[in-house]
Amino acid sequence: MTVSRTVCLGFLAVITVGTLLLMMPFSSSSGTWNDPIVALFTSTSAVCVTGLAVVDTGTDFSFWGQLCILLLAQIGGLGYMTTTTFLIMLVGRKFNLRQKIAIQQTLDRRGMSGSSQVIRSIIATTMIFEITGILLLLPAFVPDFGWGQGLWLAIFHSISAWNNAGFSLFSDSLMGYQSSWLVVFTITMLVIFGGIGYQVILEVYLWFRDRLLRKTTNPIFSLDFKVACSTTLLLLFSGTIAFLIIEIKNPKTFGLLNLPTQFLAAWFQSVTTRTAGFNTIDISQMTTAGLFITIAFMFVGASPSGTGGGIKTTTLRVLTSCTKSILQGKEDVLLYERKIAISLILKAVGVVVASVAVVLFSTILISLTDPTFTFIQLLFEVVSAFATVGLSTGITSSISIPAKLILIVTMYVGRVGVLLLMAAILGDPLPSRIHYPEENLLVG
Repeated sequence: MTVSRTVCLGFLAVITVGTLLLMMPFSSSSGTWNDPIVALFTSTSAVCVTGLAVVDTGTDFSFWGQLCILLLAQIGGLGYMTTTTFLIMLVGRKFNLRQKIAIQQTLDRRGMSGSSQVIRSIIATTMIFEITGILLLLPAFVPDFGWGQGLWLAIFHSISAWNNAGFSLFSDSLMGYQSSWLVVFTITMLVIFGGIGYQVILEVYLWFRDRLLRKTTNPIFSLDFKVACSTTLLLLFSGTIAFLIIEIKNPKTFGLLNLPTQFLAAWFQSVTTRTAGFNTIDISQMTTAGLFITIAFMFVGASPSGTGGGIKTTTLRVLTSCTKSILQGKEDVLLYERKIAISLILKAVGVVVASVAVVLFSTILISLTDPTFTFIQLLFEVVSAFATVGLSTGITSSISIPAKLILIVTMYVGRVGVLLLMAAILGDPLPSRIHYPEENLLVG
């Protein structure tokens, strides 16, 4: 039982428990047993922090069903190993060597020391951001729904946004608040910080602490911090401009909005496209160019150790830097005056190739089961599922049962990661003392 198999089976176990709970009559607003496919799809979507839904979360599920979805999304956002390790700490047990190794590999840490402190920091960071989001959303929801329902809406959407889950209790997601600066700012900040990764947040905290203590030492940010932050800012800025240019004349999305609301909608779309799953415009009414740009941003996704999916921002930067080096005739790949190891380049290539293969295979299968939908609709749905985004052109509830099962598998593969899943299936590679001679090959 390797770490990869533990993680993969752990997610399956949580999905199974969630499916059983969502099937129960107390989870349904009608008080009857839920459809097993609906329960399985919703549980997978919640644990994989995707947000795709085949029924209306706010009306088809009772309070207990909504609470179950929220808890599944919280577990999925934190990750299986982080959640189980935190539960071990709560009951007072100590970590063994196997658990420390699992935490090191899951969080991609360089050492095993301080594992308990890392888990406490992750949980504390999560609670701070989610509580802050709740307090900021209260003034927007309480005047419209009262204290009871308004508080629940604030709790649900804050936790859903931080975990990049994309579940909403409103039938139109957040379209009713597309001009609310408070809601848009709060949701987007939760999505950005939730998806950028714990390591980045920790380094920002240490930088602020040193400034408050007036330490004179210059801060040394890690390469992960520099790559994640710069790539995220570039994607957010370029996405906002691209959506604004493409959709500004579309009367069904941005065209009828005033200029400040257009900028607000473009900013929200740029943020939520990268694995969040909320929307303030009707996705099905976007232009074909807008849908293709959305697919590209969804495929990239968030940053490592964050709550989002996709191939990750660091993978994109490694491959673009590799391309730049090749075009310049260089043999080394550099990022911020640091040489990237060949193993990382191979890993980035493997992630992209495997991800493209999963997306193409799933799209082909669903196009065979549901030939009535257009190619762009099916590709959009598959990429949204694989990158754990949750955006949809409105066909999720209309596709056939075989297509729903394909999306369930796609969401699961996207959440655990293609490489981790293959490692769980094939096992750890055995060391080899055989080295083969190099040979030239015509490429390009």
